[in-house]
Amino acid sequence: MPRITGSNVMFLDFYKLREQPFGVTPDPRYLYLSSTHKEALASLYYGIEAGRGFLALIAKPGMGKTTLLFQLLERLEGSARTIFLFQTQCDLREFFRYLLADLGVDTTGLDLVQMHEKLNEILIREARAKRRFVLVIDEAQNLEDAVLESVRLLSDFETPSSKLMQIVLAGQPQLAEKLARPDLIQLRQRISIVSRLEPLTPEETSQYIEHRLRVAGLEGNPFKRDALALIAERSEGIPRNINNLCFNALTLGYALKKKAIDRSVVEEVLADLELEAPEPATSARPYEVSEPPEMPSPSQMPAPPTRTRGTGRWGFGAAVAALVIALAGVASISFSDRHTWLQSFATVESAKPQNAAQSLAPTLAPGIQTITVVVERNQTLDGISRQYFGGSDSKLLREILRLNPDLRNPNRIEVGQRVVLPRPAGANGLYRSPNHAVKPDTR
Repeated sequence: MPRITGSNVMFLDFYKLREQPFGVTPDPRYLYLSSTHKEALASLYYGIEAGRGFLALIAKPGMGKTTLLFQLLERLEGSARTIFLFQTQCDLREFFRYLLADLGVDTTGLDLVQMHEKLNEILIREARAKRRFVLVIDEAQNLEDAVLESVRLLSDFETPSSKLMQIVLAGQPQLAEKLARPDLIQLRQRISIVSRLEPLTPEETSQYIEHRLRVAGLEGNPFKRDALALIAERSEGIPRNINNLCFNALTLGYALKKKAIDRSVVEEVLADLELEAPEPATSARPYEVSEPPEMPSPSQMPAPPTRTRGTGRWGFGAAVAALVIALAGVASISFSDRHTWLQSFATVESAKPQNAAQSLAPTLAPGIQTITVVVERNQTLDGISRQYFGGSDSKLLREILRLNPDLRNPNRIEVGQRVVLPRPAGANGLYRSPNHAVKPDTR
């Protein structure tokens, strides 16, 4: 029998799942290709194959943009040398340092001109080997104008017959707004393909949920038709919102011992997220709910409470009160900004100290205790930080880099690599781990 992993073992056993189907990390195995996802992936792939030079991908937050980019990189594996950059809150020098670090070049003591020369040498070497060079920049809407202009100039690296570098700019709608500005017209004119990801239709939402459940090992769908309709409506067809609603609905379903998730379960999840009022048709930002922390083993779990007749809005919180008690008060549902970690990369060396109210990073104990984790497939420093700390910022990143002097490029970690993490002061000595609690090592 396959080993069950993930943070909600009882949740998985109850619904006969191998793994958590509605996670928050971009796993290409779970990629569901809607009509616009298929079109975007095909356009980007064939644009690169045809040597079109500059391409762009525009999508709202939570639409699966990064997952689609990972799928694109997977398709290009073996036929192109690819670089994936996502630390875009940076100046020009930092941008080139990140780029060359990903190529294995030590940039210590190099000025911008020398870094340009190094990059040109690599591009020429790749061209002689008849390999394409593809640079993918995620969250490109955060790039400064000077960096965008420099990225445009990178496309000037060419031979008489072909471009030495293919560039994909991926970002949120603000990227499209930025590219439409008159002062960036030269860059906009060089972009030959612009792909967009649109929200899923109600039918695609149902197919998306079924697809993720199937990948996680479940044949069939515990969500009833009325529940699927409500999820499609309230998620606005945004995959991240769908994941959040489905995760919480299954958690509540487990607490109620309901094998089938109906509309009432989804309504209670929405009510406890205080989302029961219809959203106005404005540009209001969709909600984001962080994944609850690791749950205890079934033997530690009290029996779920019974629902009392005539209680009106009973609520998700009451249904999982036993879960909260078992989690020793650490379970919570919180709103989060997934860009916090990405924005911190650019300011690792130059960030000013933040006050305690602004910082997401845990307070570190005077005698720092640490734990060593082994990087698994599809893990990132962002995902590891959220898994063990529930979030991060530049303070925590600097501490992780200090504890890992060999980790020169936070943008790139390898499967099997060991990463040392600090233990938050005042913690109970247990880390949240995907499979079990881990006692930290004292250094």
